[in-house]
Amino acid sequence: MDRLLAALFSPDFLGQSLRFATPLILAAMGGVVNERSGVLNLGLDGMMLVGAFSGFTVAYFTGSPWMGLLVAILLGILMALFHAFAAVTLVLNQVIVAVALNMFSLGVTSSLFRLLFRDSTAALRSPGFAPIPWPQWLQDIPFIGVILFRHTIYTYIAILTVPFLWWVFFKTTWGLKLRSVGEYPKAAATMGVNVSKVRYLALIWAGAFAGMAGSSLSITNLRTFTDDMTAGRGFIAFATIIFGRFHPIGAALGALFFGMATGLQLRAQAIGLNIPYQLLIMFPYLVTIALLISMGRASVPGGWGTPYFPDEE
Repeated sequence: MDRLLAALFSPDFLGQSLRFATPLILAAMGGVVNERSGVLNLGLDGMMLVGAFSGFTVAYFTGSPWMGLLVAILLGILMALFHAFAAVTLVLNQVIVAVALNMFSLGVTSSLFRLLFRDSTAALRSPGFAPIPWPQWLQDIPFIGVILFRHTIYTYIAILTVPFLWWVFFKTTWGLKLRSVGEYPKAAATMGVNVSKVRYLALIWAGAFAGMAGSSLSITNLRTFTDDMTAGRGFIAFATIIFGRFHPIGAALGALFFGMATGLQLRAQAIGLNIPYQLLIMFPYLVTIALLISMGRASVPGGWGTPYFPDEE
């Protein structure tokens, strides 16, 4: 137990936790925007999965991880546009639309992966993003250097997006429009806000970040793709948004907590604690469920998940 406690406060563990949290922070920073606009988006996992597959595939065939990242973002946006058309324009049930997107993503990525790569999947490796080569003196800063200066570009995008979204939400006119559409869409429309446009833009942002989050799984450390690679991380990102009470900083902290739980699971296995490994694998997900249950009834935007008909404007 002493070894586990020592590991929890080590810079290596905290840096590793930040790496594990990066895809979740990216997805959550996308999802928190569309959730605040009033659209219930349970399709983050499907968008992430398509981003993971397209990022790896494009990087593999072009030799450029930047192209993989770009295509992952574009396909995430394309999926978000479909979601917006179905949920906002056609006013279909938002849960059913998300389930359809997730099922489609799972099927199409698995089928295309086998079609493109057939039986050579075990040996596949694509080009990928390496940690940014910061000056050595930054990496050698006691404690902080290991935590902050040994990551890929994805981690820094995730970190910088959190204060940026806080500023957008609470210091800009567009943020006010976004929050008003999520709370009282009819009142916002009365004041001249185009509810459908705001929700479309919010979903496009979410799709771009979900695609980026998915590509961070496949073209950084692993540099490969596997079936259902996201392993429910999109749903975890959605849970961190609720845990963070639809606030970008709260959602990011929730994602970081899950990253720490994942790191703890690996550390516990590495130091040989006498705990069944199946329980350790489940640990991060059990922690997430426990956190959500302990929160009780969270405050949600007033128009969250409620269909809005344009003819009400």
